[in-house]
This record gives sequence, structure tokens and C-alpha cells, in this order.
Amino acid sequence: MHRTLADDLGRLPELLQSARDFAVREVSGLADRPVAHLGKAPGSEPLPAGGTGAEGALARFAERWAPGFSGSAGPRYLGFVTGGATPAALAGDWLTSAYDQNVSGGGDSSAAALERETVGWLRELFGLSEEHSGAFVTGATASNTVGLAIAREWLGERLGVSVSGEGLGALGPVDVLSGSPHSSITKALSVLGIGRDRLRLVPVLSGNREAVDVERLADALEALDGRPAIVVANSGTVNTVDFDDLRAIAALKERYDFWLHVDAAFGGFAALSPAYAHLVDGLDAADSVCVDLHKWLNVPYDAAVQFTRRRDLQVRVFHNASPYLGPPTGDPDFLHLTPENSRRLRALPTWFALTAYGRDGHREIVERNVALAGRLGERIAAEGRLRLLAPVRLNVVCFTLADGPGQERVREFARAVASSGEAFVTPTVYGGTHALRAAFSNWRTSEADTDRVFDVLRRHSGT
Repeated sequence: MHRTLADDLGRLPELLQSARDFAVREVSGLADRPVAHLGKAPGSEPLPAGGTGAEGALARFAERWAPGFSGSAGPRYLGFVTGGATPAALAGDWLTSAYDQNVSGGGDSSAAALERETVGWLRELFGLSEEHSGAFVTGATASNTVGLAIAREWLGERLGVSVSGEGLGALGPVDVLSGSPHSSITKALSVLGIGRDRLRLVPVLSGNREAVDVERLADALEALDGRPAIVVANSGTVNTVDFDDLRAIAALKERYDFWLHVDAAFGGFAALSPAYAHLVDGLDAADSVCVDLHKWLNVPYDAAVQFTRRRDLQVRVFHNASPYLGPPTGDPDFLHLTPENSRRLRALPTWFALTAYGRDGHREIVERNVALAGRLGERIAAEGRLRLLAPVRLNVVCFTLADGPGQERVREFARAVASSGEAFVTPTVYGGTHALRAAFSNWRTSEADTDRVFDVLRRHSGT
């Protein structure tokens, strides 16, 4: 093994060039490769006793595994809410691995300072004040978990106990209120020991809406009889990209005691466009905010950011007490702010992307994706075999089959679309109806791609 390592080190420029050439071929062919791969994956092989070297590993990967990878970074992968990787972000991500920085502290590298600068740029991008501090995490689930962990500590502060010190048992039952929360919220409640069943769903507005009814939220808070609670507001719901009225919710703090966490995983990017920024009006009033970056910022997985007004409580929850690490300072190291100690420099691809394309470049991606979602929605609404289930408010099209949209038939429809290699969409249930979602967030997607997606939907709508 040492011989192989030495050989690879001696040929490192050639090896990196081979990897570069292979990556260029794969990325350049994204528009033409099958968007999804539904075939059987290769069977597992025994662990090699002797290595083949990096060049042999690349050849083996290209032969066995690369053909089965999806085109999820490409323009017609509309499942979930999936971005791609802009050229600058990809370059930054390669350098992240080359430098291999552990951004846990800032005593030996400027990497932590780069992350702080990048968080500051993102704070400005989303219209948050300097009262919000933040850190990079792996994704929206981690960001929501961090935000709710800080909220849990705030509840303890309000009730005169330290949850981080005494444990959740000292806090007692927690009330969490939300209208249309993402599934990651209940997962976070489970991880944090609050419990999935402590989530109280508040009625939403009538008329094909997923936004919470603020009057009903006020009633639910009133019923708590003064007990502090957590309110999870949603900026961009999964099915229809609906937005809670953040200003109206924040105004309820004048009467009720609650922590306001805003899940703005992808809807937060509405702030980039003057045409849609009103949808997140009031985001700055939040006590904690989740934004996912590997969605609409189009940086590689995995990358998200969390913000909070109460960094002191964040440090209380996540600080790592060890003599070799030192105590948290006024500007605490990141290992005191998130669940991780060792941390990849996730900020570097984002720094590259923001430096390369700026606010205007990313605004163009957002506005183009919204226009393309509207284009697909209009074509679906005019197609007799398909039915648009909700207005296209931003970048997600929620639709179903016009006739007999049962679970199995809709899923078979989705499988047929994926099997075509032309597009990929994901199933959901909206208003009790089995449906599909097409989410536009990739920087490559064009009108021609959107028309190809519609054509395959129409072609298989009789499935």
C-alpha cells in the first residue's frame, strides 16, 4: 500500500488531470445523459487486499458505478428541490478537498474567517440584520435542528432551568406550533427529545393555501395560558411554495411568549428578487432561520446555513468543554456553534459562487426558474389529461392526472417519466390527492428543457 501511495504522489499532476478530464466529460454530458437511473445497481465486491492506485480506481469507478449515477445536477431533474453546481461553486468545492481544512477553530488558518465573511454575505443576501449570527451546516435538517435546539434552551431560560445542563426532564412538555411544517421539523423534534407528538398543527388559510391562519395561531397561543412555546413559520412550503405572514406572526409576540423559528430552506431565496421579496417580509424578526444552499444557491451537496439572534444560547448548547480546545470567546469558534467538531470548509464553494456571480447573477437564476415553473404550470393547465392542483406561486408545480389519480397510478406515472430518462419528478399528497411536484432550482434549466419535461409528462399521462 505504501508503494501505491508513493507512486500516486509522484504522479499526482497526471492523476488530477485524469480526474479533471473525466469530470469534464461527465458534466458536459449532463444534458444528454438519463436524468434518473432505475436499473439494478452493481453487486458488492470484496474489499481489495492490494490497491490498484488512483488511476485504477478511477477506471473501475467509470466502469462499474458512473453509468448508474443520476443526472441530478442537470437541467431536467425536478425532483425534491435540487440545485446543481455552478462552475465557480464546483471549482471552490474541488479546492475545499485540496486544502482539506478542518474549520473547527481559527487558531491556525484563515478558513474560519472566510466562513464568517461568507455567512455575513448570506445574511445580507437574505435581508437579515447584524443581530443574526450564523454558521454552515450540512443541510436544512441540520439547520432546523440547530435552530430548534437553541429554541429549546430559550424555553429553559424562560422557565428558569438550563436544559443543556439539567436535561430535557427539567423542562417538561414543550409546545411546538406550525401550519405546514416540513418533515425535517418532526425529525428534529425527535432528535432533540422534544418528541414528534409535541407538534401542534394549526389550521391553514382556506382557498388552496398552505400558509398558517394567523388568527388561529393566536388562538392556539392563547390556549397555552402564558406558557412559552415554539412557533415554526414556513417560508416556502413543499407542495405549493406558500409563505406564512411573518410580520403578522412576529406581531403576536406583543401578546404571547414564543420563539419564532423560520424554515426558509428554499423560499428564503425569494429575497433576491424585487418581484418576490415581499414573500419573506419580516424574516429579520425571526429568532432563528434555516436556509438550504445546495438547493437554490446551486452549490454542491452538502451545504446549508443557520442564523440566530441568540448566539449566547447557541454556545450554551453546543460548546465543547475541553482544555485543549479552550473556552468560547466573544467570537466563538465554530465547534462551539454546531453539533460537529470537525467541519469541512463548506463555505468555500459558496464564497466562490457569490464572488463569481454576485447578487445579480443569483437573482437571475431565481427569476428564470420562477418563470420556467410558470411556463410548465400553464402548459399543464391546458393539457386535458393533466390537472394543476394549485397556483404556481414560485418555483414548484404541483399537479396530478386528470382522471383516476390514485396512489399506484400516480406513482406508475412518475416511474414512466423517470424511465424515459427525460425528466424526474417526485410524488406528494396535496389536499388528499396523490400528486407530483416539479421543482425548478437548477441554474442550467432552460425553456427548451421545460418543454421537454412537458412533452414527456403529456406522453405518459395515459399510463
